[in-house]
Amino acid sequence: MANIKSAKKRVKVIETKTLQNKMVKSALKTAVKKAETAEGADKEAAVKVAIKKVDQACAKGILHKNAAARKKSQLAKKLNG
Repeated sequence: MANIKSAKKRVKVIETKTLQNKMVKSALKTAVKKAETAEGADKEAAVKVAIKKVDQACAKGILHKNAAARKKSQLAKKLNG
């Protein structure tokens, strides 16, 4: 366990940031699953939401930009193909 005051603070800050990152990742996974399982007219809206979540995760640094581009491409391919 940390002894120094600043190290103790870093531990607390890292815990809160980890929880925020987990929230974003979880929401992203949920949106992608909903987009993949959606049918008919709902599919386009679900894909739009999923792409937005991918962009948000990428902007926050949770996803690498190439991974985000790959996920968006896969979603678009499933929507159109």
